[in-house]
Amino acid sequence: MVGTFITVLDYFIANVAVPSIQRELNAGHAHAQFVIVGYGVAFTAGMITGGRMGDLYGRRRMFALGLALFTVASALCGLAPNADILVAARVFQGLAASLMVPQVLGVIGTVYTGPSRAAAFNVYGVVVGLAGVFGQLIGGALITVDVAGLNWRTIFLINIPIGAVALACVFRFVPESRNPRGTRLDLTGAALVTTALALLVSGLVEGQEQGRPVWSRVAPAGAVLLTVLAVRHLRRRGREGRGPLIDPALFRGRTFSIGLTATVTYFLAMGSFFFLLALYLQQGRGLSPLASGLVFLALGAGYFGSSVISTGLAPRLGHKLVASGPLTLALGYVLIGSTVTATGSEGHVLWLVPSLLIAGMGMGMTTGPLTNLVLSGVGQEHAASASGAVNTAQEGGAAIGVAFAGTVFFPALGAATPADYPPAFGASLIPLIVCCVAASVLILRSHAKRA
Repeated sequence: MVGTFITVLDYFIANVAVPSIQRELNAGHAHAQFVIVGYGVAFTAGMITGGRMGDLYGRRRMFALGLALFTVASALCGLAPNADILVAARVFQGLAASLMVPQVLGVIGTVYTGPSRAAAFNVYGVVVGLAGVFGQLIGGALITVDVAGLNWRTIFLINIPIGAVALACVFRFVPESRNPRGTRLDLTGAALVTTALALLVSGLVEGQEQGRPVWSRVAPAGAVLLTVLAVRHLRRRGREGRGPLIDPALFRGRTFSIGLTATVTYFLAMGSFFFLLALYLQQGRGLSPLASGLVFLALGAGYFGSSVISTGLAPRLGHKLVASGPLTLALGYVLIGSTVTATGSEGHVLWLVPSLLIAGMGMGMTTGPLTNLVLSGVGQEHAASASGAVNTAQEGGAAIGVAFAGTVFFPALGAATPADYPPAFGASLIPLIVCCVAASVLILRSHAKRA
């Protein structure tokens, strides 16, 4: 869980630091998004390959290697002299995370069974959510304390002592496991999936910064083409029994295939919200990083409370409880948008607290239980591949969500005066609300009885 916490934390903690990074490194909107998205895409693209490496070479060994590389990458991020090097270091950090994190679900899936397995997944969901929510507060506190004048750099450098201590404990506390029937790595599949993601995100982010040139409009089409080629490649490799990057047999299960789509859709709506809220609070309302992080506590309170309650209700309500989570999140977004629009740039930010509590409740009702729901029907022989696919759906959805939300938010800013932020923030919540409703429908469909 330490490995999970710091990797998820580093996705969300950077949100609160973006304004400070922009000021110090003279970074534009594209660089600001790539600090978040570059990490997320690299994390996503390498996740399934990382899981497969755990099968082949040992999950504990790959977890330890990923943790060591993540610690080194964090140091490079903290020492970056300009925005380009920071983005490159963030990509390296994401790749290291992609080697470490798939082993977490793999170990949980092999060590725990029955009720304890469901409880372990709920703990995993709580850790993911708390890292995302409290990342804003932790980042704000570190920037405000400004240790040795390092400002935003401390949010990355803090990983060095944490990583060192965790690495020292790995071989004592984490059991080794692997899949004795593991096959060779599917490097072609990994390359196709990685390139497709890179094309999609660069077209959304860099294209918007450059005024939508021709290449940025062609890039998403190229991503679709590569995705089609990747699917064909995976099917062919599966038929030949050569261990595809993602086993197509996984998608024959209704719960897994539809549930995975719901996971992507839900994280599109969840991950991007943190990015947008941090920009609105700091640049639109003039809050300090610490004050902005304190506002996020309302999300954390709702998340933690509903996570605890959901643990007891999940066995009785099952997928219906999970499906109500995104709807609750959508309600929170509607109320947040209404509050921001009504109060403009003058109303006190504390008016947002009730709406943020409701949104946090929706997140807590969904994140952990949805992971358990998607993986519940997966056989042991597909555990590693399925876990990697779920991790990919989570991180990929969040990363693409930031890029997608940015294409609505930044163009709507206009002159970027304080008065421009409330309508831009409100407009960018609309597609997130649609994604929440779609995720709820998909969760219900995943358990619908066939006619």
